Amino acid sequence: MSEKTMTIREMCDAFAVTPRTLRFYEAKELLFPIREGQKRLFTKRDRARLKLILRGKRFGFSLEEIRQLLDLYDMGDQQQTQLARTYEIARDRLADMERQRDELTEAIDDLRNQLKWGEKMIASMNTTKKAAE
Repeated sequence: MSEKTMTIREMCDAFAVTPRTLRFYEAKELLFPIREGQKRLFTKRDRARLKLILRGKRFGFSLEEIRQLLDLYDMGDQQQTQLARTYEIARDRLADMERQRDELTEAIDDLRNQLKWGEKMIASMNTTKKAAE
């Protein structure tokens, strides 16, 4: 594995992604590998960008949000704008995730109660059936 560049296979192995994923991110202008004919060589910058892309996806950021955040890197303000915007998006995303978790917890509790009710109904029907026999 070269310190300067990595092949598509090395990137796939290092980041547990498919070649298709890397080509997709390249087509979306999120990664900019060096092209040598059909060969793609990924730089340290590409590796850093892929790491951020994967982290952003894991947190539920859209590809457009990720692109905007990555583009802010080059503003020349020691990434202050990028960091502030990332913080803002992450804070909003966390609030959304917590809201979804609360809704899911409520749905799980409702389903558990319905199952308990169903168990009682089934047991009651079985008891009534046996008494009638």
